[in-house]
Amino acid sequence: MKTRLSLSALALACATLAGCQNLPQGDLMQHGMMAVKAATLSDAEVRQVADQACAESDQQNRIAPANSKYGQRLDKIAKALGDQIDGVPVNYKVYLTEEVNAWAMANGCIRVYSGLMELMSDNEIEGVLGHEMGHVALGHTRKAAQTAYAAAAVRGAAGASKSGALAALSGSQLVNTQFSQSQESDADDFSYELLKKRGVNTQGLVTAFEKLAKLGGGDSSMFDSHPGSQARADHIRQRIAADRK
Repeated sequence: MKTRLSLSALALACATLAGCQNLPQGDLMQHGMMAVKAATLSDAEVRQVADQACAESDQQNRIAPANSKYGQRLDKIAKALGDQIDGVPVNYKVYLTEEVNAWAMANGCIRVYSGLMELMSDNEIEGVLGHEMGHVALGHTRKAAQTAYAAAAVRGAAGASKSGALAALSGSQLVNTQFSQSQESDADDFSYELLKKRGVNTQGLVTAFEKLAKLGGGDSSMFDSHPGSQARADHIRQRIAADRK
């Protein structure tokens, strides 16, 4: 079982970075073990990976002050959604950028871009953040952290680095995570159920997807082309109609 795990984890890391076939056998074995470690990271270790990635991202972006219009608006939205994801405290901040995006990490780090806030209403942002929180609650961001850690292990081998996988880990790997079709759909449904539970209007999730469909692209997982934004809007609309019967 451990042998299969090491091979699959190393293959995953090698698929992420080119040039793995040129590594010396000793390096492959050493960093193969690090890849195995990635597949068995504890919750605390996953959060450590996310802490580092989130801190790096914060350093690279302008953060809106808490008393700014963006900070005050996000505080209102955060109160509607709650301050925890399955017991993990949530930390909300706004990045001052025209980019339309939002993301969450396994440590409860949630970042919203001011471009998204300019585009959407409070209710639509609630739907978007519910989706991102779903990726955390459903374990999707945990898997992303494991993949990023494994890739960092291989990068360390390729560069003969002695500093370890954490030092080689790039925050952008977690920020730009792409999820599978089933993960996106499950996160959509999580957002819908969260909004219902919190007494928040679920219609915002529909109109958020419709706005994203008109834009036709972007970096956030909410833009993912599988399934398309309009199809996702239609799915939530169908759920709303079914609940009204």
